[in-house]
Amino acid sequence: MKKKIGVLVSVAALCGSLLAGCGSSKEPAKDAAASPGASTSALQPEKELVVAGNGATVEELMKDEIFKRFKAKYPDIKLTYVSGVSTEIVAKAKAVKNDPQTDVAIIEGGEQEIGRKEGLFEPLKEADIPNMKNVIADLKVAEDSGVAVNFTPMGISYNEAIVKEKNLPIPESWNDLARPEMKGNLTLTEISSNFGRSALIMLAYANGGSEKNMDPGFEKLKTIAGYMPTFAKSAAQLQQNLQNKSAAYTSWTMARSIVQKDQGIELKFVVPKEGANLVPNVATMTKNAKHPNAAKLFIDFLLTDEVQTLYASKLYYNPATSVKLPEDISKKIEFDRSKIVKFDYETVGGSTAGWIDRFNKEIAPSVGK
Repeated sequence: MKKKIGVLVSVAALCGSLLAGCGSSKEPAKDAAASPGASTSALQPEKELVVAGNGATVEELMKDEIFKRFKAKYPDIKLTYVSGVSTEIVAKAKAVKNDPQTDVAIIEGGEQEIGRKEGLFEPLKEADIPNMKNVIADLKVAEDSGVAVNFTPMGISYNEAIVKEKNLPIPESWNDLARPEMKGNLTLTEISSNFGRSALIMLAYANGGSEKNMDPGFEKLKTIAGYMPTFAKSAAQLQQNLQNKSAAYTSWTMARSIVQKDQGIELKFVVPKEGANLVPNVATMTKNAKHPNAAKLFIDFLLTDEVQTLYASKLYYNPATSVKLPEDISKKIEFDRSKIVKFDYETVGGSTAGWIDRFNKEIAPSVGK
């Protein structure tokens, strides 16, 4: 298929670096740092660690599996988890910048860039976090202000049963969200959420724009706003709208779509023909963290084969390292990497506040009209 976007990353380049899910059978390195649960760090951890991250299934995995395994290695560390969406986590970190309440924050890439610009995160060093060297080069975070621990593509999900029942279109393009048939069948988040913001940027790309020229995206989103009674405030609200069948389509990640399918919703996930962005989840250490050594050890632990496999098998996130996954999981999280659009996160981070202001003035008043 002819590529319409000049910034699409090539299949060969991505599959060469993003080995997991591309059918690679290459064995991971067998050195101590790459082995599950192993660490070459001489850091002496503090007695406490506070981690912030997403709620719901992410929180469950963190508390039930990852914390338990980390605690087995470091039994004297008291672990606390604070759940929230990435925008909230960054906002709270900014509000208490001079007296940080968390040590580690695991947030989405766009919000991490916003936090980096605010000076909220400490640079990470491979000397303290040996497993950083195993992270795929394409996922490198600016100024090493964090490290990607997993990722998933953004796209369009639809309820297959409702679409068949109502004879609705199967989405192939971001512009399909603006088709008249979407009226009363669509749910999207506000652009303060990464889901809504990514959809807006991709609508711009699908109509000749980009994150540096958002006019085409806003024009399309104004039409889409008329098809919905409201924009959702969070991913939880999107999930509810899909579960109660008040909507058949949404824009969110492949990982969330597969999780919902496992829970009984007949969701299909599509990477539209114009492409889709990756959503990395980035582990950061808060500037002036009260428990820095424990934080570094924990971030390193997130990059072990053990935890990377947990992220893939439990939540369907693609691993940030070249860990060899079970074949069934590897196939389940495959997607067409030739369609990936690589966002300029510096532009996104610097423009988001202005986009939200424009959304509130131009798009929100068009809801339901």
